[in-house]
Amino acid sequence: MTVNNPMTSQVSQESNDINEIRPFRIEISQADLDDLKQRLSLTRWLDGQSGTEWKYGVSKDYLRDVVSYWQDGYDWRKFEARLNEYPQFTTTIDGANIHFMHIESPEPNAIPLLLTHGFPSSIAEFLDLIGPLSNPRAHGGDPADAFHLVIPSVPGFGFSGSSLDTGWNISRIAKAWDELMSRLGYDQYGSHGSDLGALVSRELGLMKPKGLLALHVLQLFSFPSGDPEEMAKLTEEDGRRLQFLANFHERAGFNAIQSTRPQTLSYGLADSPVGQLAWIAELFNGFGDHIDFIDRDALLTNTMIYWLTNTAESATRIYYENAHIPSPVAQEVNASPTGLAVFGNDFKSIELFARRDNSNIVQWSEFERGTHFAAFDEPELLASDLQSFFRRFR
Repeated sequence: MTVNNPMTSQVSQESNDINEIRPFRIEISQADLDDLKQRLSLTRWLDGQSGTEWKYGVSKDYLRDVVSYWQDGYDWRKFEARLNEYPQFTTTIDGANIHFMHIESPEPNAIPLLLTHGFPSSIAEFLDLIGPLSNPRAHGGDPADAFHLVIPSVPGFGFSGSSLDTGWNISRIAKAWDELMSRLGYDQYGSHGSDLGALVSRELGLMKPKGLLALHVLQLFSFPSGDPEEMAKLTEEDGRRLQFLANFHERAGFNAIQSTRPQTLSYGLADSPVGQLAWIAELFNGFGDHIDFIDRDALLTNTMIYWLTNTAESATRIYYENAHIPSPVAQEVNASPTGLAVFGNDFKSIELFARRDNSNIVQWSEFERGTHFAAFDEPELLASDLQSFFRRFR
C-alpha cells in the first residue's frame, strides 16, 4: 500500500487484492511533533483589540489559552496510545483509502453498528462510547445491548488520508459504508451519526441496502418548504427552533466558504496549526455559545488528527461535493426505521418537517444537555439512547 501522507506511518503491505483489509497502527514521528511545537512557538498573533468576546469569531484570549496548553500541557502520545488500544485497519473502496476501527463485542448476539463522525470531527469523537456500546456488561449495563462497532474515518479525513479524487459526496460515502460492512462479513447492521454522519446515515436509509436494519441520528435536516399551510401548523416551540436555525446561518460562514472555495481556505489551515485549531474550535464551541463544553484534550486530539495527517483540504472539500451533487435527493422521503436524539445545545429538528421527510421515525428523544458533538460531551446519554433504539431490532 502507498502511504498517502508521509507524516503518518502505517503498518500495511502491498497487495493486488482490492478487497484486502490491512492492519493499521498510528505512529506519528517525533520529528512531526517537534515541527508542530516549533510552529506553535512562532505563531504570529493578531494585532488590535484583545478579542475577549466571540463577536467577530474565535476569541483571541480563549485561543491563546488553549494554545498555551497545547504547547505545555497536552500529551499527544497519551492519546495516540489510547487510539491504538483498538484494532484499526485500512481497505480500498471505490478507489479511496478507508481507515476504520473495528471493535468486536464479546457478546455473541451483538448488533453491528456503524458510527460516522462529522465535520470538523474525527474517530476520536467516539472514544468514550466504545466501551459502553461494545461491552455493556463491563460498564454496568445489559449485555443484551451490545454492539460490534465499525468506526471509519470519512474518505479524505484523518487517517483515511488526503489522496482522494473528486465526487466524494454523502451518496458515495454511504455506498462505500455498505460495501465496508459487507466486506467485514456483516449481512445486517445499524448506522449512527451526527452532522455529516447524520447525512450519510439518512442517505443509507434512502438507499435501503439489504443489510441496513435502521438508522439513528442526532439531526434530521428538514426545513420549511414555503407552503403557508405547513407554516401555519408550527407551534411556539417550533418557532424557537426556527430562530435557532436562523441564528446559526447568520454565523456559519464556514459553510459558505467550504461549499465554494475550500482549497483557498485550506492553504492557511495546512500551514498554521493555530489556524487549524481556530477553525475547529469555533464549531466545537458553538460560535461562542457553549464554550468548553468539550474537554480541551478531546478538542486538541481531534485537531491533531487533522494536522498530523494534513487533511484540511480533503476534509473541507466534502462541503463542496455535497453542494454540487447533480441530482440531490435530500427531499426524498426516507422510509427506513429511524431514531432521532435531539440534544439541548444543538440544532433542534422540527418534528413537522422531520416526519414529512422521514416517514418511519420510531423513536424521538429530547435531552436538555449536550451539543452537536454529543458523543464527546454526553456519551452516557447517547449510549443509552442508542441501546434503547436498537433493542427493537434484536
